[in-house]
Amino acid sequence: MNNQGYIIEKLDKLPSSIEDLIYQGHVNDETKKGIVCNYKKIIFVMKDKSGIVIGALQAYTAFSEIYIDDIWVHPSYRRRNLGRKLLTELESFFKGKGYNNINLVTSHFQAPGFYKKCGFEVEFVRINKKNPFLSKTFLIKYFDEEKQHQGILKDK
Repeated sequence: MNNQGYIIEKLDKLPSSIEDLIYQGHVNDETKKGIVCNYKKIIFVMKDKSGIVIGALQAYTAFSEIYIDDIWVHPSYRRRNLGRKLLTELESFFKGKGYNNINLVTSHFQAPGFYKKCGFEVEFVRINKKNPFLSKTFLIKYFDEEKQHQGILKDK
């Protein structure tokens, strides 16, 4: 304990009780402002015919947006459009549900070109001045044809 009455602890994993506390705190703050946090995790797992995992996509919703946390395809199954199929599955799942867009961040060494081919637009690039290979590309794909209603309280 320091002389200001608090400690800071570094954890490797957030306990669900603290995750729930944080979530409820955000919900309470956002509700006061007429916003719905709308946080939900979503995971798609792709398996081959024998049940072996060959790909996965992890994402979450917040307010009116979908954020892709991670997408992975097993090296033996790459270049078969499976990554695109995972992205299409995510987009189809949320299509027509009132969301505004899907966001993701990728490193220069990963696959910014792949996401562009899948219809994502580059919002901006953050250059890593010490190692440009680790520069980040921020991408977005809009649900243009839909009316957004996620993230806003109905009475606002």
